[in-house]
Amino acid sequence: MKRKKILFDTLLIATLLIISLISLLIIKRTAKAGTQVRVSVDGEIIGEYSLSENGEYSLSGGTNILVIENGFAYIKDANCKDKICVNTGKISHTGQRIVCLPNKLLVEVLGEGEEILGG
Repeated sequence: MKRKKILFDTLLIATLLIISLISLLIIKRTAKAGTQVRVSVDGEIIGEYSLSENGEYSLSGGTNILVIENGFAYIKDANCKDKICVNTGKISHTGQRIVCLPNKLLVEVLGEGEEILGG
C-alpha cells in the first residue's frame, strides 16, 4: 500500500513538472519583443520611451531612475524601502511590468501598434 502511494506521488510530481516546463516554453516562444515603455505615476501617464534608444530618465522628481539599454528597461535606483522595482530586473517583452507601489509608479512594455502618446 505504501509503495503504491510513493509511486502515485512520484508520477504526480513528474506530471506537474512536465506541464510546468511545457507552459514555460509556450510562454517564452509566444512572447513578443516590445518597442517602447510607458511610464505612469498614480495612474497618470508621464512619458513613453523607445526601447531602441538608450537613455537614463529621472522619474517623479528623482524617486526612481529608469534606464533603457540595449532594448531592455529597468529601474536602476529608487528611494523606496523594499526596492522591489529595482530587483524586478530587465524587461523587454510586451505585457511585462515593473511596479513601485510606494511611489505609485508603473513601467510597462508596449508592442508594435499599441497606443502611444500623441498617436
